[in-house]
Amino acid sequence: MQLRCAVLDDFQGVATTVADWSRLDGRVEVVSFREHFTDEDALAAAIADFDIVVTLRERVAFPGTLLRRLSGLRLLIASGMRNSVIDRAAAAELGITVCGTQSLSTPPVELTWALILGLARGLVAESTALRQGGPWQSTVGADLHGRRLGLLGLGKIGSRVAQVGLAFGMDVVAWSPNLTAERAGEVGVALAPSKEDLLASSDVVSVHLALGERSRGLLGAPELALMKPTAYLVNTSRAAIVDQEALLAALHDGRIAGAGVDVFDIEPLPADHPMRTAPRLLATPHLGYVSRGNYETYYGQAVEDIEAFLAGSPVRLLG
Repeated sequence: MQLRCAVLDDFQGVATTVADWSRLDGRVEVVSFREHFTDEDALAAAIADFDIVVTLRERVAFPGTLLRRLSGLRLLIASGMRNSVIDRAAAAELGITVCGTQSLSTPPVELTWALILGLARGLVAESTALRQGGPWQSTVGADLHGRRLGLLGLGKIGSRVAQVGLAFGMDVVAWSPNLTAERAGEVGVALAPSKEDLLASSDVVSVHLALGERSRGLLGAPELALMKPTAYLVNTSRAAIVDQEALLAALHDGRIAGAGVDVFDIEPLPADHPMRTAPRLLATPHLGYVSRGNYETYYGQAVEDIEAFLAGSPVRLLG
């Protein structure tokens, strides 16, 4: 009997065109959902009759309560190889195989720099004014050459962000709880003496840490108060690393020059969420990993995961 596969959060409607799903013809019927399901009841009802689910990164939680309602679910595939919102213990108990896919690290690096450059040169305000017949030049851009870029996190993504900063002629420093001077030196940057020193001395602060107990709420009101009033904060990592209320207060009070944000406490962002109207904010709808190359990787490997599962030899298992 033909199995059914649900592809969730296919916002752009491209999931079935960026990969060769025809390899599953006759064995798996693929249905994509462009709308986001905001509660467990709605999601459970929508995918109750599916054997396979492909979910986009960590945008949909699969707690044990949901998994127990999906009696037919046999395979759950998440894009990326790290997922904190799937109850893997419950999945194992229920006999549900959980697999992942690889990710490209370049798209979030590129988006980070799009946000930094957009903030520094006031691109949204200037473009909007030009198109709407507003004033010819109303902002004075911030220089990056010779300024300090402070990176919270120097992993795969942070290191590449650092390299671009160096190419722009910036003074790049980095800090994370376990970062050593030797590791920073390998990337060609300096180790900041402390998180506080990095925040106080940097003209641009960019967050590139994984979310965990030590990083959750890492930047709250006291930390944001250390930043220069001319500095920018960019977060393309995880919303929970930065206290959202504290960030909103800093933006409204003008205590920092601006922020570039791609991640939010609720996604998709509700229409009345205060982040939609905050001043000095350049915000994007979690586009960090949204690129054609990444989607080709995600969904192409999702097809491979399904083929391997059907063959009885699952690959890219999430432990």
